[in-house]
Amino acid sequence: MRGLRASAVVLAIGVTTYLVTAPVPAAEPPPAQPEPTSVVTVTVPDRAAFERLVDSGADLTERVRPQADGSIQVDAVVTPGQLAAIQALGARTQKAPTNTPKATEQDRIVIERAVWMKTRDGYFLSVEATSSAGAGATLSVAWRGVRGSSGTVAMVPFVDDDVYLGHQFETPAPAPQRPIWVTVTSATGGKADALVREWPGGKAPDRQAPGYQKDFVTQYMPPGQLNDRIKALHEQFPHLTDIIKLPYLTNGYRRHAQAQFGTVVVTSKAYGSEGGNAVSIEAVNPGTPSSPLKVTVNGTRITVGLATDAAGNPVSTAAQVIAAINASAGTLVEATPYRNDPGTGVVAPAALAQLSDFLKAPAGVPRTPWQVLALRVGAHRDGSRTGVLAYAQEHAREWVAPLVTIESAERLLRNYQRDPATRRLLERTDIFIIPTVNPDGANYSFYDYNFQRKNMVDYCPAAQSDPALRNTWGVDVNRNYAVGSQSDGYFGASTNCQSATYAGPAEHSEAESKNVIWMAQTFHNIKFAMNVHSYGGYFMWPPGAYKLDGRVTLPRPTDQQLDFFLRSARTIESGIAAERGTVTWPQQTGPVTDVLYSAAGNSADELWYDHGVFGWDFEVGNDLWNPQTQAWEGVGFQPDFAEGHQEALEYAAGLISLIGVAADYREDR
Repeated sequence: MRGLRASAVVLAIGVTTYLVTAPVPAAEPPPAQPEPTSVVTVTVPDRAAFERLVDSGADLTERVRPQADGSIQVDAVVTPGQLAAIQALGARTQKAPTNTPKATEQDRIVIERAVWMKTRDGYFLSVEATSSAGAGATLSVAWRGVRGSSGTVAMVPFVDDDVYLGHQFETPAPAPQRPIWVTVTSATGGKADALVREWPGGKAPDRQAPGYQKDFVTQYMPPGQLNDRIKALHEQFPHLTDIIKLPYLTNGYRRHAQAQFGTVVVTSKAYGSEGGNAVSIEAVNPGTPSSPLKVTVNGTRITVGLATDAAGNPVSTAAQVIAAINASAGTLVEATPYRNDPGTGVVAPAALAQLSDFLKAPAGVPRTPWQVLALRVGAHRDGSRTGVLAYAQEHAREWVAPLVTIESAERLLRNYQRDPATRRLLERTDIFIIPTVNPDGANYSFYDYNFQRKNMVDYCPAAQSDPALRNTWGVDVNRNYAVGSQSDGYFGASTNCQSATYAGPAEHSEAESKNVIWMAQTFHNIKFAMNVHSYGGYFMWPPGAYKLDGRVTLPRPTDQQLDFFLRSARTIESGIAAERGTVTWPQQTGPVTDVLYSAAGNSADELWYDHGVFGWDFEVGNDLWNPQTQAWEGVGFQPDFAEGHQEALEYAAGLISLIGVAADYREDR
C-alpha cells in the first residue's frame, strides 16, 4: 500500500463521477471455498437447549437419543464454524452435566408400554412409563425373563418444550433371554408391574410363492438413473404401469457463474450453462500514473482498469469497482460487495479469472429445468382402487431412500404373474411412486457436495451469496408445505436462507412441494402416503408440528385414527423386521411431535389435514447393535452400499406391507 495519497482524486466514467478519498487497505482475504463438513454427535444438557438448537436452524439429523442424565444427543451436519455456533448455544461434543431435581414424595407409576423385540442380534427390552412426580422422578426397571434371566435398566425422562411426556430407556436394552415381566420403581417408593409383550407384533407378511423375486438394486442411483429405471419398467410392463409427468418443473441442476477478487463478487446474469461460464474478468494496473477507473468489455471478457495515483499505485476502492462494473458490464454480470463489506478497501490487481458455476457433474447431467416423473402401478389405474403414494428424497443427501421405491416397484411388477399375494395387491390398489422429489439437490449431492439437504434455488441476498457459501443455499422441501408451517407460527423451520431448515420465501414456493400436493389434488383415490427419508430408524405420522409457546400441536387424530396409525405401523414394521431382523424401536414409532421434534411445514401434515391422506414417514437406517462395544451405532446418510443395500431391501418390504394395509382398507374401514 506504499505511495497511497490521502488527497481526493476525481474519476470520470461516462456520465458518472467517482470520488476516491483515503482508501483503506482490504482486510484478510475472504475464503474462496466452502468450509469442510462432517457429521458430529453433539450433546445438549436438556430438552430446552435442544429446542434452541432446532430453532437456530442447525442441520440436525433425525437420529435423536435422550440420555440417562437428562441430556440429549443428536447427530448434526456442521462445518467447523457452524459447530462453534451451536456450541455457543450449549451443545457439546461430550455429555454435559445436568442437575435433575429429585422427587421427594412417593409417586404413582403407570407403565405405558413394556415390550421385547427379537432382532438379528438377540433379545432387547424397551419400557415406557409415566410418574405422577413428572420429570424429576428417578425411575428404573427390573426385569425377569425365561431361564432365570434378569437385569436392571435406568430410565430417562422425555421432556419437550417443558412438557413432560414420560420416562423411557435411553436405547433398547440387551437381554440374554426373552423378558417376561418388568417392575418399574421410583427413588421415592412408587412401583408398577407389567407383562412384557412382543414388538412390533403386527400382522405377519403374506407368504410369498416359490420363486418370488427380489434384490433389484445394485448401486446408489442419481436422478437420471432413477428416471431411466422407471421408464424401463413402464416399457416392459405397459399393461400394469403409466408414467406421470408432474407439472411443475424444478429449477434444474444449474447456477449462475461467479468469480471473486478481494471483496468484490461478480455473478453472471445468465446461468453458467447458458453462457455465464464463458465470462471472464480481470483487474489490471494500467501502468500509468493518475489513470481513471475504467471498465471495458470485449465479448465476454471484462477488464477493470484500476485507477492510479500520481505514483502509479492502484487506488480504486471495492465500492467504486463494483459501481463501475455494473455501469459498464451490467448486461453480463452483477457485481456486489462481499458479505456486506463496506467497500472502502483498495482493490488489488487480479489475474484473468473465468467465471464458474462450480458444478462438477458430467455433461450427461442436464443443466435445464427438470420434470419429475412418477410411476403408476396397478391392474386398475382408473381411480377405482385405493391409492398409495410413495415418494422419496425430499432431502437430497438421503441416497438410500430412492432405492426403497425402486426395489418396491421391481418386486411388485416382476412378481405379479407368479405370486398370488403380489397379484392381490395390484388388483386392489393403485400405486404412485416418485423415486426422487428433489432431483436438482440430489444431483448436487452426488456430484458436488454429498451433504446437500435442500434444493438448488438460491433466495439468499448478495451478502450471503459469495461462492464460498454455495453449499448453504436452497430450500428445505420438507418445510415448504402449507399446513403447520413456519409462516403459520409453527416451530421447526427457519427464515434464514442459509439454514438447513429454510422454509423458503412462501408456502409452496418450490416446484418440488407443489408436485407432491398436485398428486393428492389430482388423484383423489390416494388415501395412503409414505415419505421415505433417512436416517435414524423412525416410523412417524401426524401431527408433525407444534407452536413453541405452550407446545400446541396441530390437532391430534382421533383415538380411532391413532389406533389405525399404530396398528398399521406395527404391521409395516413387522414386514421390515422379517427381511433381516432389524426392528424399529417402539419409542421411535408414533406422531412426529411425540417421538422426534417439531417440523413445521412438512408434507405428511398437509396430506393428512388438507386431503385426508394417512401420511407416514420412514426414517430408514436403523441403528445397528455392535456386540463388541455393546452399543447401538448410527449408519449415516450414505453408508457403504453393502449396508445401504440391506436398508433398501428391508424398507421395500415395509413399503409393500403398507400397500397391503391399503389393499385391506375398505374392509378395515
